[in-house]
Amino acid sequence: MEAAPDGDESSGSIETLNSFYSEYLSNRFSSLFYSFPSNFLEKISNLSRQTLLPISTKRRDGFPLPLPSSSVDSTRTTPVASRIYEVLNDIMDRFILNLHKIQENLQFWLAIAERSNARKVYFMIFERGPQSFVNGSVQLMREAFTEGLAMQNLSHSASVYISERIAVLSSLRCSLAAFLAQFYVDVDKCGEELVKDPEKSFPSIACTLNSLFSKLEASIGHLHTLRQSGSSVDETYSFALLFERLPELNREESQWSNSEINDSINLVCQNLQELDSYLAFMVAKHQKPSKATRYWIRYTCGAVGLSVCSFWLLRHSRLMGSSDIDNWIHEARESTVSFFNDHVEQPLLAIRDELLDTFKKRQKGVMDMQEMHLTSNSLHRMLLAFSEETKANEINFAILAALPAFFLSLGLIVAVRAWFRQDTKAEGRGRIARIQRRLLIVEVEKTILQYQIYLDQGMENDSQCMFGLLIYCLDRL
Repeated sequence: MEAAPDGDESSGSIETLNSFYSEYLSNRFSSLFYSFPSNFLEKISNLSRQTLLPISTKRRDGFPLPLPSSSVDSTRTTPVASRIYEVLNDIMDRFILNLHKIQENLQFWLAIAERSNARKVYFMIFERGPQSFVNGSVQLMREAFTEGLAMQNLSHSASVYISERIAVLSSLRCSLAAFLAQFYVDVDKCGEELVKDPEKSFPSIACTLNSLFSKLEASIGHLHTLRQSGSSVDETYSFALLFERLPELNREESQWSNSEINDSINLVCQNLQELDSYLAFMVAKHQKPSKATRYWIRYTCGAVGLSVCSFWLLRHSRLMGSSDIDNWIHEARESTVSFFNDHVEQPLLAIRDELLDTFKKRQKGVMDMQEMHLTSNSLHRMLLAFSEETKANEINFAILAALPAFFLSLGLIVAVRAWFRQDTKAEGRGRIARIQRRLLIVEVEKTILQYQIYLDQGMENDSQCMFGLLIYCLDRL
């Protein structure tokens, strides 16, 4: 019963922090987003309330659509309206997830592009798998004997290989971000009408989606042509991206029927599936090598070493009729017990007995000068014997020998602790996760500044791309 005030104080402090950071973000964004819709900043500060929209339960937790949550009444939502909300959220979610896949691979290739020429050649030979290692080694030796420009040619081919992937992934990212930005703005414009009467406002959204899908198809079709004409890899695309066109509202009609809305939604879902398939194919052709591919030499050496150790242990085990391992275990156990008895247990017991005997004699008052003289002589003999014996150094050697085991145990404890805490990326609870979240905030601020620069310079396409990337960054945050 006494814990209630503490809960009220903690909830009050959480509400205070939420209101403080909401006001802080609103002030920061308002100084830069003067060209955004008037209610955009208000919707950012009310993200928690917008997640209560009556949409599909499959909606993931992320940056919400710009729909006013105050006027939504879940009791009056029809099945068709629920499908409309669901497909709109699905569009946003799929584009953000595809942007995330593209961004991860693009960041890898941008990091590789910043390396020196020698490091690029090393990547081309050693970090793309065994087949690339064999082909690169053969090419390096052949060109070294014939032309003498092996490193220069490999460096040039590496630059072309990396630049091609950066160009394709960057163009894909910009096209998806521009689609996402325009889609977000259009939904924001008709947000009130979409909440009040979704069936009536959906035809205008369908018309907008037709235009956005057509632009996206044209931009990715350009990538398809570029990839076939100037590719450094002897592979071509087996299909092109073709979207289905949604029906448009006739002038004679004032509103679509439920069947027409459902058919249009099915076409949108079909286009999204087509886009996912095409992007999966495109990203797979330009994705970064997996961790196993990049470090295949280390893993191979580790596997060989583990196999040799396993064979050696098997050779000295009972399975091969050998008792060597049993004898080593027995000797190690006996040595440990003997060391503990001789250098830990017996000295401690002797010290304990000596101290107890001394205290007892002090309490009885029987320690006279003769006993003190005898005790002094005994201690003197013990010191001489200790200095003459060479076995007192075994303790030092034993401590030094135990240090590697101590540090190994400490490392295992740290590793197990990190595994239990799962302190990875930005979703953990530890120091690394906090740093990742701060980096996400920095990335959001950089995107805002870049958007403002493009907007001031009149670069509409680039600013629209940055606006879409801003939505993606806010979703990650």
